Amino acid sequence: MESNFLNTEILIIGAGPTGLLLANFLGKMGVKTLLVEKNLSTVQEPRAVSIDDESMRALQAVNLSTQLENIMVSGYGSIYKGPKGDVFASVKPFQKDYGFEKRNAFQQPELEKILLKGLGKYPNVKVLFDTEMLSFKQGKNEVNTELLTSNSIKQAVTSNYMVGCDGGRSSVRKLLNIKLKGGTFSEPWLIVDLISTKNRCSHTEVYCNPKRSSITLPGPKGVRRYEFKLRSDEFAEDVVKDEFVRNLLGEIGPDQNETLRRVRVYTFHARVAEKWRDRLIFLAGDAAHLTPPFAGQGMNSGLRDAQNLAWKLHSSLGTPNYEELLDSYELERAPHARSMIELARNMGRIMMPNSVFQGIIIRSFFKLLGLYGPARDYFSQMKYKPKPRFTKGLIWPDGRNTKNSLVGQLIFQPLLEDYKGKLELLDDLLPDKPTVMLFSREPDRFICDKLKLQIESEGAYVIGITPEDTKAVETTFPVYRDKSRSFSKKPYASYLDHFLLLRRDKYIAATSQVNNHCEIIDKITKLT
Repeated sequence: MESNFLNTEILIIGAGPTGLLLANFLGKMGVKTLLVEKNLSTVQEPRAVSIDDESMRALQAVNLSTQLENIMVSGYGSIYKGPKGDVFASVKPFQKDYGFEKRNAFQQPELEKILLKGLGKYPNVKVLFDTEMLSFKQGKNEVNTELLTSNSIKQAVTSNYMVGCDGGRSSVRKLLNIKLKGGTFSEPWLIVDLISTKNRCSHTEVYCNPKRSSITLPGPKGVRRYEFKLRSDEFAEDVVKDEFVRNLLGEIGPDQNETLRRVRVYTFHARVAEKWRDRLIFLAGDAAHLTPPFAGQGMNSGLRDAQNLAWKLHSSLGTPNYEELLDSYELERAPHARSMIELARNMGRIMMPNSVFQGIIIRSFFKLLGLYGPARDYFSQMKYKPKPRFTKGLIWPDGRNTKNSLVGQLIFQPLLEDYKGKLELLDDLLPDKPTVMLFSREPDRFICDKLKLQIESEGAYVIGITPEDTKAVETTFPVYRDKSRSFSKKPYASYLDHFLLLRRDKYIAATSQVNNHCEIIDKITKLT
């Protein structure tokens, strides 16, 4: 190991999607980071297959979203079918609230390759494969960790912080004696990945059959995944045999004779670590929470962890009073992770009716929903998915009720137009620092040069957004028109002539009316 990384700022254990993305964020921020992984390389076999709009936005923040977009299938939905193949519900979202399609099919090995390659441009990040964490001890201001390197040499590393991104069987979590709380699904599932497919459906097909629930998901480059719920009298050593697998494939589609890439039996868990921080050590991804796959949110929750934690670690390195900052990680992320687990549980209940009668009730319920437009839209547009928002943490509520307040929400990512007519997504226009955004028809009227300099001196960026019906103007700070009309929706429209204070991760930390800008300025330093 290079001697200059024996003393590092952040040590990350585990180079899965969460650890790799966290390292990319820290690399971009200039943080000295050592990432170690006990395996010889990134994963080679399919695992996660669905990435959502929030995760794509996180990749955008480290300039890697385009690379994945080039090799994924964007914007697929789900079709729910009864035992006879009749469709009783559909999910086909088309809104791009955060700049990307809500559901996208990808292959985890390809994502990890992109993330690993992304680290190559950061000299402040070192990646070590075939390296195992043996033990660690926390001091007052540092973590002392013993690693076993690829040439079987024990190496001592000192870091300001350590993050365990080492999966559901996390060694970091076990050594900290942190328990997982929750349960395990009693029925295992058989996962079958195909190299090719004759199935022409571009969406997920969910077969809600009490005799055997099953799912088939599209993938890029002509691949497809099938998932089958196993019965109590079916055993792992039998169900992975070729004849059994092909019989199952033949029951629900045309892929009985396609080439198998991987066949594996999984048992799904719904668990959350009892705490995510122990002084200078943090848990993230599957080390902190295990989510059933029925909502496609397991990996995505880990990527949210990485983005939330990265800027807080960076900021704490130069902040003497950092406890509130670091405590906010679990305070903000744990409730949302639990809500995603509950969403997955509920989706599983729809997919896995326990009896013929229960299946009839579920299908009848969704058919009735389809008769009422708002209810149909709620399901088809995935409005049931918990929004990325906090009610506690580094935010300052503005007195409105949760339904009508933007505080704590991940801000929409509209397509913006400058005064010359150039179009760009919001995040591509913002630096990695807090942002004071003014939503107004006349932003230049309310932000004078003195106020602009005052905001910038506190460490924030200044930007103006006009409604869709108002042109952008050239002034002393950037002003853009909301081309995609995102700010015309509720509750954004009610914040006309308001300042919005954005955190580095694009969550809205505070708001104020234009005549109370001091309320915003006073909070900037807590976010830098």
